[in-house]
Amino acid sequence: MNQSLFDSHRLGDLVLPNRVVMAPMTRVRAASGGLATPSMATYYAQRATAGLIVSEGVQPSLVGQSNPGTPGLYTDEQVASWRPVTAAVHANGGRIFAQIMHGGRVSHPDTTGLRPVGPSAVAAVGDVFTPSGPQPAPMPRALETAEVPEHAASYAAAARRAVDAGFDGVEIHGANGYLISQFLSSNANLRTDRYGGSLANRVRFAVEAVAATVDAVGAARTGIRLSPGGTFWGVEEQEVPELYALLLAELARLEPAYVHLEGTADEEVLVALRRAWPGTLIMNPSLPLSAKQVERADADRWLGLGAELISFGRAYLSNPDLVERLRTGAPIAPADEATYFQGGDTGYLTYAAFQHAA
Repeated sequence: MNQSLFDSHRLGDLVLPNRVVMAPMTRVRAASGGLATPSMATYYAQRATAGLIVSEGVQPSLVGQSNPGTPGLYTDEQVASWRPVTAAVHANGGRIFAQIMHGGRVSHPDTTGLRPVGPSAVAAVGDVFTPSGPQPAPMPRALETAEVPEHAASYAAAARRAVDAGFDGVEIHGANGYLISQFLSSNANLRTDRYGGSLANRVRFAVEAVAATVDAVGAARTGIRLSPGGTFWGVEEQEVPELYALLLAELARLEPAYVHLEGTADEEVLVALRRAWPGTLIMNPSLPLSAKQVERADADRWLGLGAELISFGRAYLSNPDLVERLRTGAPIAPADEATYFQGGDTGYLTYAAFQHAA
């Protein structure tokens, strides 16, 4: 039976009223100290009709912070600041996971006061954001073997705090060139210890991070996002089908709530990973925001290929009522790219729901 975007789906202990997921998107609206704000509560609550919201990336430690203006989940003050956000989403009938994101080498001392860390002393490609503007990515410090487990454990510690803050679960950010993605990479990870070299060693950090998180908050509250074959921040991956088949096989033993795949590999590879993964799959087609019918057609196609849930990114920036727009065929409003990262409420809270003619 073909599934519809508007069918319900059980995810762990949650029943999602539809299969539309709001993808995680950096909005850099946090207050000093990585605190969530009242505007963030309004922003997420406006989008609570999504089957599931995945928050912007939240750093699990100061050294894990990638961009200025991003929120954290490693202090009591940060936990307290998130509670009104999760409460507002729940009051509007929604469900929200926190995405836990350790930037690894994609960071800068001007942002954190600390030298970034990574699997190896290999700098990211491109300019990173800092409080004074874009700057070339610095050379990270290669983690010692004995240090690696504490960084895997930082995801679990942040997950505990997320649940304490009222989140329904967490998504481990294993994609887009950040720390887990760096360990999976064949050019950012030049290690010769148990965390580098072979495919089994390259997936080890990701598996340890998920295992620690499952142990901390339960498998039903744990998901992971991956970008097979992605080249973000200069990462490269060799043997992509084999690498991710092995990773999914290792993760399957932990029974997390879902795997969230980005459309960064050939469709043949993605379909094979769908077949290899026994649990819930969220598919993010990674299309640019375009005409509604293209977004909807691609979503329906991936549902037909076996994905249970479809995540939408940029379409959610300017369409807080995206589920209803997709359901009724209302137009998808374009977002103003100039407001993506500028801070403030313009281009953040100023997008309205579609007004149907009386």
